Amino acid sequence: MSRPAEHFSDRFIQVFHRDDAALRDELAAGLLATDATVSPKFLYDALGSKLFEAICELPEYYPTRTEAAIFAQHLPAMADAIGTGVTLIDLGAGNCAKAARLFDALAPRQYVPVDISVEFLRETVAQLQRVYPDLPVTGVGMDFSRALDLPDAVGNAQRLFFYPGSSIGNFAPDDALAFLRRLCVACGDGMGQGGSLLIGVDLVKDKRLLDAAYDDPLGVTAAFNLNLLQHLNAVLGADFAVRDWRHRGFFNPAASRIEMHLEARRDVEVGWSGGRRRFLEGERIHTENSYKYTREGFLQLLEQAGFVRPRAWTDERGWFMVCHARAPH
Repeated sequence: MSRPAEHFSDRFIQVFHRDDAALRDELAAGLLATDATVSPKFLYDALGSKLFEAICELPEYYPTRTEAAIFAQHLPAMADAIGTGVTLIDLGAGNCAKAARLFDALAPRQYVPVDISVEFLRETVAQLQRVYPDLPVTGVGMDFSRALDLPDAVGNAQRLFFYPGSSIGNFAPDDALAFLRRLCVACGDGMGQGGSLLIGVDLVKDKRLLDAAYDDPLGVTAAFNLNLLQHLNAVLGADFAVRDWRHRGFFNPAASRIEMHLEARRDVEVGWSGGRRRFLEGERIHTENSYKYTREGFLQLLEQAGFVRPRAWTDERGWFMVCHARAPH
């Protein structure tokens, strides 16, 4: 994997530039909707990203360690299916730790961490380069949920999109299908060998396990959700008081999804430049969904999106699944 440093140049490309006016309009529209909602992307400011790292260390939050165990057991088989020398594109890279576990097995020709939390990613890329000085890295700050127009500095050869951690669950099923179709096109774009996708998927399981994972007794998930209010105050110029709200996280079996909400502890009135809303006690702001799939249901979704030859690896309890599928070529 090592090569002389002069054979490549490391970059950080910021595609996403925050449009404060557009963000304020988006937030105000969500807060004024009949059922108030805020996009989960607003959970991930600098502090939110660090709090999510802490969530991943909690004993109740099984996805991270269960997915890691699947990779530890099945990585050789995954590497055989994927091949080496890939352009490894890490969507929602965060601290890049999950992708780093793949480096030895896949020997990527280029590593491309992508995240909307631009400053957090920029710092992470700098730290990563100190650990892997010979790995070509191109960090991309962008909102990949809206578009997958990667810059020219990202190689086309044998692209592997890596989307771990069951983040696909943040999309409603129709949106997940549309997103996977975009990924399928981006995988196969301009490549003779064809590209592929490696994705983590959380599976349906006992409601008690799911509830505990998203409402831990230490309150780290609550802090993560409540921090969104501080972010809204900064972006929207709002006057949310965190003490007026509580975290709610639970599994909704009818919709097969975790829901996260912020619930008003009392009647409160919140204002921002150009807008105001009164929330009654118990009224909620919907902040995130995390859909849970069956094994068969998700493999069918991959095929609907255009992927071929899907393979799946699960843990012994069947709590979590990692899938690999190829774009047709």
